Amino acid sequence: MKILVTGATGYIGGSVAAKLLAAGHQIIGLTRSEEGASRLRAAGIEPLSGSLTSLRLLAEAARGVDAVVNAANSDDPFVVEAILPALEGTGKAFIQTSGSSIIADRGAGEASDLVFHEDTPFKPLPERQGRLAVEQLVLSYGQRGVRSCVVRPTLIYGQGLGLHRHSIQVPRMLNLAIAKGKALHIGRGENIWSHVHIEDMANLYLLMLEKAPPGSLFYAENGECSMRMIAAAISRVLGYGGGTESWPMDDALSEWGISAQATFASNSRVNAHKARKMLDWQPSGPALIDDIENGSYRELLRAEGKLPG
Repeated sequence: MKILVTGATGYIGGSVAAKLLAAGHQIIGLTRSEEGASRLRAAGIEPLSGSLTSLRLLAEAARGVDAVVNAANSDDPFVVEAILPALEGTGKAFIQTSGSSIIADRGAGEASDLVFHEDTPFKPLPERQGRLAVEQLVLSYGQRGVRSCVVRPTLIYGQGLGLHRHSIQVPRMLNLAIAKGKALHIGRGENIWSHVHIEDMANLYLLMLEKAPPGSLFYAENGECSMRMIAAAISRVLGYGGGTESWPMDDALSEWGISAQATFASNSRVNAHKARKMLDWQPSGPALIDDIENGSYRELLRAEGKLPG
């Protein structure tokens, strides 16, 4: 198939594009810069020069491909409003990348017992209501001749397969620990996030393109742990002995902005049984804690000269 991928120079989109390319598909990747275009060409991906505001360009490109993967901005309604009408009645696939933060709470570092699946009713916090509206629009096109689907990744980790090799959350916590000389979590750090390895995540996109019915929604997870557990693993790999310390919310907000509250202090616990059962998705990547201490994050620290000794 010929597939348009937005976010093709990013962590998720780049990994998905690399997997699709390896599976024999022809990939067109959206990029804003000539540097990005050159790097995509070198990777075997045809660049499409433009941005998420190039709405006519994106609509025209969508008409000329067999499927679209939107992996650039989960909250942008204008992109999906431009592309979906161009696909209406064609039966082509459209995959929208959302995120499990849509069900996140304001846990302030405390744990929650709530675990969500795709049919669990919920009311998103104000900052996530726009994302839910985008999801609903995408899913509605399942009744309008588009094989439209939504995937909600959890905390993604591991080395990416495309041009952008590293995720956001774990490297940010690593860099914080290095800067402060100690591993930190917000509050007690008992808040829990489900997580998924980037290669397993990319494999799920391939299965969705192949098997997912119109109007379907999937979570993606292969385990969970608390932010304290992540901080402890970071402490061990950096040679700090495994100890962690609490980071006051006010300090975290001052340094990291609202993501301190909305992500790093929140809970986001989900179950991906639907993807396993319906799509035969079988995640097999390394566990998050092991990847920090013995896998890709140790390799990243070694490459950057940040490992002790």
